Amino acid sequence: MNETKDLIIGIDFGKKYSQICYYDRKAEEPRSVPVKVGSSLCETPTCLCRRTDQDAWCIGLEAEYFAREKGGFLMEDLTGIACSTEPVQAAGDTLMPWEILARFFKGMLKFLGIMDIVKNTKFLTVTVETLDDIQVENLQKACRSLGFADDQFSLLDYEESFYYYVLTQKVETWNRSVGWYSFDQDRVTFRKLVMNSGTRPVLVHLEEPQSAKLREKPEERDEDFFKFIKETLGTDLYSSIQMSGEGFDQEWAAKSVKLLCFQKRKVFYGNNLFAAGACSSGAEKIISRNLKGYRYMSRSLVQTDVGMDMRVMGAPAYYPLIEAGNNWYDCKASCELILDNTEELVFVVGTMGESEKKRVAMPLPGLPKRPNKTTRLSLELKYISRNECRITVKDLGFGDMFPGSGKVWKETAQW
Repeated sequence: MNETKDLIIGIDFGKKYSQICYYDRKAEEPRSVPVKVGSSLCETPTCLCRRTDQDAWCIGLEAEYFAREKGGFLMEDLTGIACSTEPVQAAGDTLMPWEILARFFKGMLKFLGIMDIVKNTKFLTVTVETLDDIQVENLQKACRSLGFADDQFSLLDYEESFYYYVLTQKVETWNRSVGWYSFDQDRVTFRKLVMNSGTRPVLVHLEEPQSAKLREKPEERDEDFFKFIKETLGTDLYSSIQMSGEGFDQEWAAKSVKLLCFQKRKVFYGNNLFAAGACSSGAEKIISRNLKGYRYMSRSLVQTDVGMDMRVMGAPAYYPLIEAGNNWYDCKASCELILDNTEELVFVVGTMGESEKKRVAMPLPGLPKRPNKTTRLSLELKYISRNECRITVKDLGFGDMFPGSGKVWKETAQW
């Protein structure tokens, strides 16, 4: 590989197979990393094995070999484990889900062949099909346990990875709508990526998915897909069509491929879309910033600004805490403040696209009685879903004169 320092890495953590990419700065594009020496194979099974002949862990093809030939303890369904908070038994040991994920990611990162991978990594992005609060917590803990700082990694779902993959290609492949057919054996799903060029920034979103089942026989399968293409593409203009997943083959899709390529539409098929998209997202954040005029309206996007009116350095000012336009799992803030003639906190909340802001009060029942400006609080905001923000307030007291009471207030706000 061409890069050895300041690596920008993308990992597709898939249900069946996983991949890893790094960003080639010279070529200005992601490069897939082979998972087998001397091979062009870039997919490895998403599994983990504890070798019983020695205290060691391995992943992917090696894991399958040691489980099959040497009696190793094989762990599969790692994406399912990522959705759980329950400990898992592994060859006599009890491991938390995030510990299992950390072992798998450590194995993935070894494919890069770089010593001290954390020190030599500028940014890591992990992408999975969907993200909920439990997955986010497990994935974040796994990355932190490997030594990555919070500003050194991020998470994406497949839809947002698709956005980054598409918009970091040549502009002629996405200056109009982009169609995306995703195959999963006998089922195909279609999504349309559309842009609202009349807004600043340009708003980009994926329309609701449509899906169809395909019959097994090649001629019938081709006929089913042909019909689905006509229904989904209609007469709209498309810059390109992207294809991903398992189940598509040009051998049976002769009639369908002709329709896909109608009107000189560019059609791309590949299995590294999500890993490359994750890698491209890191490059966009760290290096290129070519998409600053675009905003992807993901299902995970927080659409509210949250702040407080305070006195900062003696002068009244608005103090921002959470900014709209970020995914919920990236939205968190903390600060310390001193109360001034009040026994509640008041948040100033604004919604994207709306000029009017509202004020939301959070009472602090049981607040210790002290002279004015002698109650110091710590405030932490953390989103736990797109619409829910967990607020934690702790009484810190005020030095030796007024020790902290240890009292904690918690509230979940839906702004």
